[in-house]
Amino acid sequence: MLSVRILPLIAALAIASHANAQETPSQRSEVTAAAQRLDAKITAWRRDFHAHPELSNREERTSAKVVEHLRALGLEPVTMARHGVVAIITGGKPGPKIALRADMDALPVTEQTGLPFASKATSTYRGENVGVMHACGHDAHTGILMGVAEALVAMKDELPGSVMLIFQPAEEGAPPPEEGGAALMLKEGLFKDFKPEAVFGLHVFSSVQAGQIAVRGGPLMAASDRFAIKVSGRQTHGSAPWNGIDPIVAAADLIGTAQTIVSRRTNIARLPAVVTFGAIKGGIRYNIIPDDVEMVGTIRTFDPAMRQQVFADLRNVAAHTAAAHGATAQTDIYENDGNPPTVNDPALTARMLPSLQAVVGKDNVYEPPLQMGSEDFSLYALEVPSLFFFVGSTGKGIDPATAPSNHSPKFLLDESSLDIGFRSLLQVTLDYLHGAAP
Repeated sequence: MLSVRILPLIAALAIASHANAQETPSQRSEVTAAAQRLDAKITAWRRDFHAHPELSNREERTSAKVVEHLRALGLEPVTMARHGVVAIITGGKPGPKIALRADMDALPVTEQTGLPFASKATSTYRGENVGVMHACGHDAHTGILMGVAEALVAMKDELPGSVMLIFQPAEEGAPPPEEGGAALMLKEGLFKDFKPEAVFGLHVFSSVQAGQIAVRGGPLMAASDRFAIKVSGRQTHGSAPWNGIDPIVAAADLIGTAQTIVSRRTNIARLPAVVTFGAIKGGIRYNIIPDDVEMVGTIRTFDPAMRQQVFADLRNVAAHTAAAHGATAQTDIYENDGNPPTVNDPALTARMLPSLQAVVGKDNVYEPPLQMGSEDFSLYALEVPSLFFFVGSTGKGIDPATAPSNHSPKFLLDESSLDIGFRSLLQVTLDYLHGAAP
């Protein structure tokens, strides 16, 4: 027999358990039905885009496929920013205006996944022949948004408000000197006639397990800035380096010294920062010291003041290290072309958190650490409150910490992430339009 003192405790636990059960958000029935109806289509679209990837500002086929689909749904898509596609779904009832964004471009990466629908595409990038691969999952994003579009059109008469669909090119960055991406879409008037009160986007992410969603309010992803440094010396025969000024040795010293910008000059106890050299090119023959060496790289920061300090430090290191070798350095930092940090609106994030939990459960939605990757979705977030979240893409039984990362030639998307991406984006959309999470 239970003691009298234990009975009230059991009763309290039962009440608390019932309350927690009542608080657990539930997935909308129309989301469940749409996911079952469209799963095969979304998978087929994604595989088609994966087999036919296109580089930034070259998304001609992808754009045409999106336009064809939207027109078949009875929408009136328009193109902008070269190959961007925009369409508006107007609901049958009054309500909010929101926007949903998917990016469409691929990367100059030669695929090594062994998938039956692996890319065999090639193109030209920075004057070189390269393989082309959807190594970041934009094929998934495009297929997901096409599915969400079809689901929303099917319930259009009962839909409160309007939804702008943004199929964006060149998220990975337009090839210089071209313009592209979110910046060009906004420049061409994306929000001029339709100003949403919220913008939503997602990204499949290898460091998150399939079946989980990672999201945080406030800063999520870093600002990114591109730099180029040209070290100039004086050409001479490789057998007599004393007759010239070796820019290769100066560049090597510069690269090593530049690592101290983060490790010794930046307060990374407050916020992280990164300075990375991505490519170096100098010389053409084994026994000739060239006149010049050119290097390109990226800077990642979260704080505007820290960003400017890293810029100044890099220019200083480049100039003085080169001078120590008798060379000169010209440093260009293309800060007007960079992306600001991706910052989720805290109130919007808190409001939509139950929507994400409704799709995968409370235990499968978590707050990730700050991400040093960058996204030009951040430019939309400067215009209106926005929410950007990660959908896990690494399959069960594979450790996300060691799985091939986004941008890897072995990046492997677990296709269950297509279903979760679709349901989460549709759930967020419907909950917001109807006024609140269930």
